[in-house]
Amino acid sequence: MGKVSIVTDSTAYLPAEYVEQYGITVTPQVLIWGEQTYEDGIDIKPDEFYQRLKSAKVMPTTSQVSISNMKKAFETQVEQGNEVLGIFISSKLSGTIQSALQGRESLEKGREKVDIVDSNSTAMAMGFQVLAAARAAAAGASLAECKALADHARQNSGVYFVVDTLEFLHRGGRIGGAQRLLGTALNLKPILALQDGKVEAMERIRTKAKAMDRLIEIIGEQTHGKTPVRLATLHANAAEEARETLTRAAQHVGASESIFTSVSPVVGAHTGPGTVGIAYMAGL
Repeated sequence: MGKVSIVTDSTAYLPAEYVEQYGITVTPQVLIWGEQTYEDGIDIKPDEFYQRLKSAKVMPTTSQVSISNMKKAFETQVEQGNEVLGIFISSKLSGTIQSALQGRESLEKGREKVDIVDSNSTAMAMGFQVLAAARAAAAGASLAECKALADHARQNSGVYFVVDTLEFLHRGGRIGGAQRLLGTALNLKPILALQDGKVEAMERIRTKAKAMDRLIEIIGEQTHGKTPVRLATLHANAAEEARETLTRAAQHVGASESIFTSVSPVVGAHTGPGTVGIAYMAGL
């Protein structure tokens, strides 16, 4: 008897122990740096990426998961007799969903066993959706039940983050509604969120420290009255600040689960070094 296998992409940046525990398949996004191409999280890790970014004369660009890698991920599971639920980065941030759809269509058999969900998010806001579905699958849930749970998780999760500069988001074309903050005073730190799958500006705060305080308050507002609350960091070369923020946020909301993780190089290429944020899922 087959089971439901969960497939996602590397921008979730799930800690390795969760990937292993639940048998999650992670398809790699692509980082292009000059004439070199890297598979996200495989050929290049965050520490190496940010070290190189400091002195880079050519800035990296990104590309979605290849159709061939999607096909391989689906095919492997289908051949083992499994059904597949693919949960991927927001279609408003990446063409990965299109790669997934084309990868499924290219299967010679078993297409009907593969279902695909747009997380409308990324980083651990997507990761929590993946984990919710993976935990249900491990408990024996059907494909339809896993998909319904992923949809429910999407409606009850989110991510807020603070960037040191909007330069990277602007350059990568992912700035969305935060475009209006360009050209504001340099010492103002914007709090951004993923809303309806796009990066949107929420508030502008005078200093980074005050922005982190406000970030924690917002997470409290978003999760108020809901239990359990699960939190995770996202950070781009700002581990100490992220760890402290996660500890404070977890205490503030009484989190039942706290996951410390960074963002993949592909996400870091768009947010820039110094980014710190908190993803949450509440009520399930």
